[in-house]
Amino acid sequence: QLQLVESGGGLVQPGGSLRLSCAASGFTLDRYAIGWFRQAPGKEREGVSCISTSGGSTNYADSVKGRFTISRDNAKNTVYLQMNSLKPEDTAVYYCAARIVNFASCPRVGMNYWGKGTLVTVSS
Repeated sequence: QLQLVESGGGLVQPGGSLRLSCAASGFTLDRYAIGWFRQAPGKEREGVSCISTSGGSTNYADSVKGRFTISRDNAKNTVYLQMNSLKPEDTAVYYCAARIVNFASCPRVGMNYWGKGTLVTVSS
C-alpha cells in the first residue's frame, strides 16, 4: 500500500521551531517531487514549499521564505520541513504530497499521493 505519513507536529510558542517529517511506505520517494501544503481552519489548502527529486531545486511561498527549509534524504525515503521563527498564522494542518516529476513543481491539483496531515499549533 502506497502511503505518505507526516509527523513532527505539535504545540509551539511563537518564535519557536518544529521539524516535520514526511515518510513514504510502499514506494520510493526518489522519483517524486515532494510538496508541503497547509490548511488553516476555514481556509483553502495552500502550497508551502516544494523540492525536486535530487533536492537541488526548491521553492517557497512568500509567507515562509527565510523561515522554513525543505530538504530530503532519499536514502531514508523521507522529506523534511524545518520551520523556524514560527508565527500564530502558521497554525494549520500540514500535509506532504508527492508528484511523479523530477523538477520542483508541486501544484495542488497535480499531486499524485497525499498524506493525512499533522497539526501545527503556534500559540502562547
